[in-house]
Amino acid sequence: MANSKIPVSILTVPFDLGASQRGTKQGPKAILDAGLVNKLNALHIHHTVNELQIPPSMQEKTDFPKLKNLNENMSVHSKLADEVYHLTTNGGFPLILGGDHSIAIGTVSGLRKQHSNLGIIWMDAHSDLNTPDTTPSGNIHGMSLAVSLGMGDPRLTSIGGKKSTINPKNVVIVGARSLDQGERDLIRKEGITCYTMHDIDRLGMARVMEEAIRISSSGTDGVHLSFDIDSIEPQIAPGTGTPVPGGLSYREAHLAMEMLHESNILTSAEMVENNPLFDEDNKSSHLIVGLIGSLLGERIL
Repeated sequence: MANSKIPVSILTVPFDLGASQRGTKQGPKAILDAGLVNKLNALHIHHTVNELQIPPSMQEKTDFPKLKNLNENMSVHSKLADEVYHLTTNGGFPLILGGDHSIAIGTVSGLRKQHSNLGIIWMDAHSDLNTPDTTPSGNIHGMSLAVSLGMGDPRLTSIGGKKSTINPKNVVIVGARSLDQGERDLIRKEGITCYTMHDIDRLGMARVMEEAIRISSSGTDGVHLSFDIDSIEPQIAPGTGTPVPGGLSYREAHLAMEMLHESNILTSAEMVENNPLFDEDNKSSHLIVGLIGSLLGERIL
């Protein structure tokens, strides 16, 4: 995992056409404005910052009710996959800042070119395991984990050049509390480990993360963290268009990041769904900067 000796390659992805709410395209800039670069400098972490160039003329379209803005998503995620692969070949730690959670399609597609057996820790209030057959909304950000597992529309699952072969047994969802029926069925069918907030309440965050670390890294050659800000309690992190009450506490979220750093299993990470239009005084962006600090080694003592 990234430490002071491994450069962090930050890639911002200002894209929000995978969701119904606009605004997450402003999320990466808000995180940078909240002091991310200063945080990395304080931790003596060498880093670069680049932005995925998205055509400003890209307009919202709804030609496919079950796959809203499909063409726009395909274009951006294909380009993102190439950029992420480029980052992995340079030996740095890719840190992707979204954007809505649909960008995980491009991120994971790029990572798969470098890691043939990738594990995933998906921290989210939702599982994002819908397909065009089960989606209640048609929003692609609710399908991104399914697509990353090779399930759903082939125009999305083939992004990056070939269909995903990620083993569902190495995928762990943490913090779920809003699941559609089709997602529940898929979780059971595929044997995906899903720690809901009920599990976290009963077992404690430390045990859940110990298990998530063990499962995601078992037999894998890399582990990716995909972190959605809505995994956290909305009163603490209001900057999301998909708030669900009863999320992770401030300390539970930081403990998860601290344990991931200590485990030394992560080879990449992404922070998504930060929406400044719903935030309060950039509260969520500052929280994300702090969580990235913990993920990269910052400690209380």
